[in-house]
Amino acid sequence: MDLELTGKVAIVTGASRGIGKAVARELALEGADVAAVARGREALEATAAEIAGESGRRVLALTADTSDDASVQAMVQAAHEAFGRIDILVNNAASPGSALPPAPLDELTDDHVRADIEVKVLGYLRTARAVAPIMREQGWGRIVNISGLGARRSGNTSGSIRNVGVAALTKNLADELGPHGINVTVVHPGGTRTERTAEMIAARVEAGATEEEVERRLAEGNSIRHLVDAPEVAYVVAFLASPKSISINGDAIAAGGGSGTAIHY
Repeated sequence: MDLELTGKVAIVTGASRGIGKAVARELALEGADVAAVARGREALEATAAEIAGESGRRVLALTADTSDDASVQAMVQAAHEAFGRIDILVNNAASPGSALPPAPLDELTDDHVRADIEVKVLGYLRTARAVAPIMREQGWGRIVNISGLGARRSGNTSGSIRNVGVAALTKNLADELGPHGINVTVVHPGGTRTERTAEMIAARVEAGATEEEVERRLAEGNSIRHLVDAPEVAYVVAFLASPKSISINGDAIAAGGGSGTAIHY
């Protein structure tokens, strides 16, 4: 299937590693030019060079802190000036605290929750607000928000609040921007293999389990019994970022391999 992404321009935040890097790579392989965005310069520039070399597309490394509106505005302006248009925004940046174990109520501080919301909810709002006028003027755009299956289950109070907030933001943006040709969707990854997975497996092997046992236990978290990897999430995002996704707006797509037994409709 031709996703009709050749010549499109995408901004991908949190793009130096993990799902963000996989998304930037997949969009470039499908023919898009990409502004890869993250806070750290060194890893970001290495990622941009790697993807550009593999895809033959232009990949621009732009540093930005999505918790700061001025930084976001400057990043979007730089991307627009460099490419002349912005067709796609993939929001993926999250605070380091998002990866920490869930805190019980007596340890859950206001600052912990604020940090989660500041980057992953307000940060997504800031980037969407910055690109929306450009997309409106073009009459077309796609915004894909990377959230998480914490939106559909309990066990991590701050994580659930953050991810439900992203889903709510998505639907509101979709309703407002849809008439202007801009579709907005949210993707909920579950447990996903990224660069950090090998370290996690090694730590559990040292604790007494074999590598095969750790892999099997991780895969048992979904119904396909396969640990979804970052490129497999990126395939879903690339479709949602394309003109082919015209019929999907404001909705959530789970990319966790079938997690849990609840029915979502």
